[in-house]
Parts: sequence; C-alpha cells; structure tokens
Amino acid sequence: MIRARAESGARLLILLAVGIMAGAAAFTHVHDLTVAHGQPDWIGWANAVAVELMAIYLGLEIRARRRVGRPVGMVGVLLVAFALLSLAAQVAEAEPSVWGWIVAAVPSLAFLALVKVVLSSVPAAPPAAEPDQPQADWYDEPQQVEPAPPAPVMPPASAAVLPPLGVQHNRPQVVGIIR
Repeated sequence: MIRARAESGARLLILLAVGIMAGAAAFTHVHDLTVAHGQPDWIGWANAVAVELMAIYLGLEIRARRRVGRPVGMVGVLLVAFALLSLAAQVAEAEPSVWGWIVAAVPSLAFLALVKVVLSSVPAAPPAAEPDQPQADWYDEPQQVEPAPPAPVMPPASAAVLPPLGVQHNRPQVVGIIR
C-alpha cells in the first residue's frame, strides 16, 4: 500500500514537472511566433492558450465521448489539427537544421504524449458490492423456468384496411385526370 502510494506520488510529480515545462515551452513558442508575425503581445498569449489548451480539451472530449459510445471522428481530427499547430510553432521557432527542428519539437511532443497517457489511463473500478444472496456455483442444478404463454395471434394489418373478399363497392372507377 505504501509502495503504491509512493509510486503514484512519484508519477504525479513527474507528470507535473513534464507538463509544466513542456507546456511552458510550447506556450512560449506559439506566443513568440504569433508576435514575430505582427500580432500584439496579448494576442500571442491568447493564441498560445487557445492552441495548447484546445489539445487538452479535445483529448478530454474524446475520452468522454468514448465513455458514452458517441462518435469521436471530428473531435479526433480537431485534436490532430491543434497538435500540428503546436508542433509547427515549435519547428518554426527552431534553428533551421534537422537537430534544431527535433530539439524544438520535443516539448510539444512530450506534452502531447503526456496528455495521451493521462487521458488513456483507465481509472480503477470500485470494488463490487457483496450480493445479498450467495451466487450459484457452476455445479448447482439449473432451475426450471416455465415458458411464457403464447402471444395472441393478430390478423395482418392489411386485413383491417381492405374490405372482406367478395364485397363489391358502389363507387365508380375514376379514369384519367380530373381538372
């Protein structure tokens, strides 16, 4: 029990450290790229918040939708789009070399990986309540169940709409179009 709590505490500290540092780097790169392209400072921070937090929100939305069986296609596409925006800002701010791009992409990729791991973990299920009566074992005799009484037979719906056979109508046949 103590070992599990210590492990959970260590995981939480690592999660917070990586999340804060990677998030700060990703926010800064999006902000700096926005400002470098002519936007005011506050819009740079607004863009950074929008891009980075949308990725987290969309991950949460996917998890919630999967929980209730709703489709996640469009939300998944949006998540990929916002992740690519974040990654593009990282790479655009980098030194123009392969290593510069790789090193600049690390915060964004780490942040997204962290979000994916946290959102994909399954919370522990609470222990099942003890039943009031003992469960039947596999070797117990099955109980006989009486069959349900047969349902009453109803005439087909078409019989209720059509006149009985052999009955003639007094209506004249209409042929052609009436104007």
